[in-house]
Parts: sequence; C-alpha cells; structure tokens
Amino acid sequence: MRTVTKVEELRAACDGARRAGLSVGLVPTMGFLHEGHRSLMQAAGRADDFVVVTIFVNPLQFGPNEDLAAYPRDLDHDAEVAESEGVAVLFVPGVTEMYPDPPRTTVHVDGLTDGLCGAARPTHFDGVTTVVAKLFAIVGPSRAYFGRKDAQQLAVVTRMARDLNLPVEVVGCPLVREADGVAMSSRNAYLDAEDRTAARVLSRALGAAADAVEAGERDAATLRAGIRSAIGEVDRVGLEYVEVGDAVDLEPVGTITGPVLIALAAQVGKARLIDNVGVTFRPDGTAHVDRGIAASTIGTVSVPSGSLPDPLPSESETPCAAG
Repeated sequence: MRTVTKVEELRAACDGARRAGLSVGLVPTMGFLHEGHRSLMQAAGRADDFVVVTIFVNPLQFGPNEDLAAYPRDLDHDAEVAESEGVAVLFVPGVTEMYPDPPRTTVHVDGLTDGLCGAARPTHFDGVTTVVAKLFAIVGPSRAYFGRKDAQQLAVVTRMARDLNLPVEVVGCPLVREADGVAMSSRNAYLDAEDRTAARVLSRALGAAADAVEAGERDAATLRAGIRSAIGEVDRVGLEYVEVGDAVDLEPVGTITGPVLIALAAQVGKARLIDNVGVTFRPDGTAHVDRGIAASTIGTVSVPSGSLPDPLPSESETPCAAG
C-alpha cells in the first residue's frame, strides 16, 4: 500500500491504474476507521481492482461549535486497517493541500439538504458535496462507496454526481451495527459506559418501528410517535428528529406506499448519533426492512459484486456495485 499526501500523486496513481486496465474503487472517509469502513473497502475490493481510501477531516462540513478539533483521529491504526484490506493507495492530505486558498466555489444540492440533518446543520452538506466533488475530480472514473448509515449523505452525493455528469458510480453499502445494535460511527468513541447503554434505545426504537411496518403499519405519524415515545423514556438521550421520508427524494410521507427511509438523529452525551432503517416492498406487496448488518459478519459473508444484502434502491435502482 502506498500512502500519498499530494493531489497530483493520487491523480497519477489512479490514471496509471486505468492505463493498466484496472478499475478504480474509492472509499472516502474522515478516518478513525471501524468495521463499517472495512465493509466499504471489502465491497470495493470485490468489485474493483485498485482501491483508494481517503482520510480527510474536512473543515467545510463542520459548523460553528461542532467537533472539528476534537474529532477522533488515529492515522497509524487507520493505515493498518487499510493495508490489511488490500488497499492500493491511502490518500491523507492536509487542509492546505485540499484547500490551498479559501474556497470561493462550493457545491450545493437543493432540496435534499433541507431536512433531516440539514435542518440543524445548514452548511454541513455543502461541505460534504464540495469535498466529495473534489475527490471525484482527483480520482477520475471510478466507483465510490458510501455507507447507508449516512443515508442523507448518500442521497445527496448520488444526486450531485448525476446532476454534474461526474464519471463516478456512487455505490451505497449496508449500515453496520455493533453487537449491542448501535450503528457503527467514529463518534461512538465519545460515549462513556452510561451513554453507550442509553444509545441502544435508538436501534431498539427503530427496530420496533420496523416490526410494526412488517406487521402492516403504514401510517408515518404512528411510527414517528412510537419512536419518540420509546426514546423519551431514556433521560440521557435528546431526540433531534425522527422522520419517515421517501427513499429517493427524502420528502416526508404521510402514508407508506413505496420505499421509505425511517431516520433519526439524537444527542447522547457528547455524541450526535444518527441511525435509520430502509423499507422496500416485495412483489407480493409485503414490506421488507433493511435493518443493516452485524459487524461480526464483516469479512465472513461472501457477497458478489452487484448484490450486497438488502439494498435500499437508489434513483438508478442500482444495488451495491454500494452509505
């Protein structure tokens, strides 16, 4: 594995790989890698010949009073993880390499960024799309892998790539859960023992909503109320939002008639956590809920390119091959 820090080094490496007839897979991250990131690298490794992982804590996506300075970092561990997964190039640029001058150009995706996390973090997704557009431009024709835990981010990046005709196929991969059900996140490192116990209510509440949908419940207000009630019983958890939205445009729905995302965000101790489940429908009309996959299955389940488990359809109806 090569570790590079310069834009031109990464561009040259990717251009060279394509000249050699290799397909390129990109896994953009902010580091502090966990099993969810491993699953993205493994998806890329199954589908592509030359895998690039980027680690960049992007200041543009942090708002005032957010955790930019405190965001967890461990580059030595990250390099070990990437190398163990067969990554070809690890790109670790500094802020001045990505932004030599204060950027005057940003990328905004209208509508998809207004609700859910965008309501409380109004500048966040412009920061995400700006840095991802830069990475797509540097890496060039490729597949880029994102986990569905960050479902809004996946929807926004997918739409950006389509609208701008970028030569990148955005691939959404399953949300990964730890043994206690908590969705994997680098910010889980902020949780002390009591906060971690409290955080489990998020996946329990979503699981109960998933059970209700599979049993026939289709009223979004009823599902939201059930989630709020369950989370409201845990003092250490402050619910920011819970929403049932269309799986493609994320607009809130009143009645579930097609694929939807049931998503929430909450403050638990020092950590702002997000989680979701996706609902699709089988040909016979019964609901199927994508609750994510267990971290213990990472690296143990053989999943052919193009068919990672339980894909939530994107606008192109392309399953993983993947937030």
